[in-house]
Amino acid sequence: MEPSHALSAPTAALAPCRHFLQFRDLNAEELTYLFGRTRLIKEKFKRYQPHHILADRTLVMIFEKASTRTRLSFEAGMHQLGGAAIYLNTRDSQLGRGEPVEDAGEVISRMCDLVMIRTYEQAIIERFASRSRVPVINGLTNEFHPCQVLADIYTWVERRGSVAGITVAWIGDGNNMANTWAQAAEQLGFMLHLSSPGGYGIKASVAGVSGRALRHFDDPMEAARGAHLVSTDVWTSMGFESEGAARKEAFAAWRVDADMMAVADRNALFMHCLPAHRGEEVSAEVIDGAQSVVWDEAENRLHVQKALMEFLLLGRLN
Repeated sequence: MEPSHALSAPTAALAPCRHFLQFRDLNAEELTYLFGRTRLIKEKFKRYQPHHILADRTLVMIFEKASTRTRLSFEAGMHQLGGAAIYLNTRDSQLGRGEPVEDAGEVISRMCDLVMIRTYEQAIIERFASRSRVPVINGLTNEFHPCQVLADIYTWVERRGSVAGITVAWIGDGNNMANTWAQAAEQLGFMLHLSSPGGYGIKASVAGVSGRALRHFDDPMEAARGAHLVSTDVWTSMGFESEGAARKEAFAAWRVDADMMAVADRNALFMHCLPAHRGEEVSAEVIDGAQSVVWDEAENRLHVQKALMEFLLLGRLN
């Protein structure tokens, strides 16, 4: 008779895990829950009350694109949740030496509880997630920046309440932020006004939206007119530096300045995901002015991502 082996390989299939690769990966009800948890977690942070709900859990952060806010907010956030964060740069790992993304997903996800990836092509993070046993979070790709828009919308909720029915004006490049705002508009029921120079607008097929919550404007002043929130980003995103001179010329009329904010709603807020180039996409008087909430917006990356990691690992905690 053969002896039994207590450590024999498991045969049961792993339960599918949730990923956050695009904004639309969470529905409106889940987003509302997440914003409520963010408020609670932030309040505890401000009162110096521990919230170590992810004790003994590990987050692996994989960076192909450099960052200040993304690394700091995820690393500090995981520590504040009681867990540990490990930084990997693709230059210093086998991913930078040609290891298939799918193989990395298999191996890395067996050694941690969460993975955050900041990379170039959305396809890379999708391939990794397809083989990951643990939740994967998009820290930024060329196509989407869902964690930033989570923080932006939470900042609005914190200041003004629900985003349902408001108008958001996106002024500038039809980049990953614009694509993500377009998804958020459809998910949460607000209108997005988009204005970009010719050839630099978003493509609905890339954003993955129907367009029902979008209005396109050739004139950025008309896009901002009556808007409750005005937002922008740098004219030349990371990876497009070779286009810098051409973009600076093309975007000259798409600067958010005091005149543009004057045609927005009188209580409008200004947001920017940072880093900002004062005098290019935004004037100093706007980003440093009373309507700007960019510092709250930056801080809220920390808190909304803590709520996101908690949700992806533990589900609803009501």
